[in-house]
Amino acid sequence: MNEINAASKGFKVEMLFKDRNYWTLNKMLEYRAQTHGDEIFLQYKEESPLTFKYIHEITNKIANGLSGLGIKKGDNVLVFLPNCLEFIYTWFALSKLGAVQVPVNTAYKGYFLDHISNNSMAKVMIVDQEFTDRIKNSADNLKHLEKIIILEHDKSDKSRSIPSRFKVSTYQSLYDNLFVTPAVEVSYMDNAAIMYTSGTTGPSKGVALAHAWMHVMAERMIAMLHITKDDTYLLYLPLFHGNAQAMIVMACMISRAKVVIYEKFSASGWVNMIQKSNASLTNLVGVMMDAVFRQPERDNDNMNNLRGINAYPCPSAIVESFKKRFDVAQMLEIYGMTETGLITLMPFGDYRADSCGKIAEDFVEVIIADPETDEELPVGHVGELLVRPKIPWTLNSGYYRMPDKTTEAYRNAWFHTGDGLKVDQDGYYYFVDRIKDALRKGGENISSFEVESMINDHPAVAESAVVAVKSESCGGEDEVKACIVLNLNHDLTHSEILSWCDDKLPRFCVPRYIEFVEALPKTPTEKVMKGKIRDQGITPATYDRIAAGYKLKEEIKRD
Repeated sequence: MNEINAASKGFKVEMLFKDRNYWTLNKMLEYRAQTHGDEIFLQYKEESPLTFKYIHEITNKIANGLSGLGIKKGDNVLVFLPNCLEFIYTWFALSKLGAVQVPVNTAYKGYFLDHISNNSMAKVMIVDQEFTDRIKNSADNLKHLEKIIILEHDKSDKSRSIPSRFKVSTYQSLYDNLFVTPAVEVSYMDNAAIMYTSGTTGPSKGVALAHAWMHVMAERMIAMLHITKDDTYLLYLPLFHGNAQAMIVMACMISRAKVVIYEKFSASGWVNMIQKSNASLTNLVGVMMDAVFRQPERDNDNMNNLRGINAYPCPSAIVESFKKRFDVAQMLEIYGMTETGLITLMPFGDYRADSCGKIAEDFVEVIIADPETDEELPVGHVGELLVRPKIPWTLNSGYYRMPDKTTEAYRNAWFHTGDGLKVDQDGYYYFVDRIKDALRKGGENISSFEVESMINDHPAVAESAVVAVKSESCGGEDEVKACIVLNLNHDLTHSEILSWCDDKLPRFCVPRYIEFVEALPKTPTEKVMKGKIRDQGITPATYDRIAAGYKLKEEIKRD
């Protein structure tokens, strides 16, 4: 078996905080408020910047308000908010109580919202007024939810449409409390969050993540990007993901950098956001880099303070042109997932085309293994990446209330990522493809099972199979294709099934491609042969909603 060159095997991380007493968000924020309280930490768009001391005190108020509503250590709390300061206040306040944040994807509705609420068994939800109609529509299915705290923007009837069985209060009332720090002991071993990530053959799984996971994720980002107190990090990725939370906000808290927050990413507005925020660092995920690069060139594209971008993937076809056009010195790539945190990091100043970097060897042990036997493969061979932690509590703590899925993922004392990678003799890793039957669209993992379930609920549909079709954009993402078998004597148009999906699915899950078929290819044991469907790809019978000019409701709203 070929060996990796020992001298260049891994990425070394020199941690800023080795004392594990600081590996909780609440301790870290309190420490920063005491040592650098007057320094700027957060800013929302072009609003007034906020100091560490201010953030510490206002989140104490909110924590005491939440405590007054009965939230205590270990309670799961749904956070259904867009990118805003209140999201961060809520996250920090829950940490001070030892409660567990359960962030909700802002695109979720119907089954997706019901599942995350019921599986987490959260009794409390903090929700933006914009999303209250989704609560109303799902009210009968939310088995455990009792209290709803609404972040209001006006006094419209929308906020008062919540069914009477829920106890409703306003977010604004949480500010009317003392700013003393709650007397709650929180350990780095305690759960900080349950983040839901789409499965491949079943409902989304809630990944239980300890405070230690958050902290070491942040330390790895600091080490890779050389983040210091002189940096400004532009954040437009959704705060309901670990990327924005651990890799940006936490990293900046620890390193004393400034975070400028925008509600969402915009390819056409990216240059303006970079310039207005005076950002030195930012992240590009999935097709974002390609989307920015495809924008018409402008004379001021390179007028910025950028010194580095964490871009994953970082397509080699455009990386050098991107760096030159936008005057960015460093484009660095990683590999990681919610369950594991960051596994590989690109050495600063040592970019290698199409690689996702070297193993963060201080934190994890990995092998490339045969996905059928779990036996390690030679250097250069493609196999499944298996991971285990070197530091306790820094990998996931299991799938919440899904012991069978946890056991399956952790078999043979390794966590199975489901992703196919290879490694070269210099210790650089390369992502090749997903081994699991998963899709990724718009930076989001998609469960084919969940999309199929919604399509199959249509009375005209007998069964369906959802597969990935590679996107024409750079970034390694997918388009969603649904092959649909209709019930006997039933008719259904492409527009009708798309309208059904638009009403019930997050926008990134709605298929781009629809194909009505007489039967799905199956094995003798009646399992759908998705590989065969994927191999067929786009056929003359495939309907493309984009080519046909069909627009989803949110696309019409944006227009």
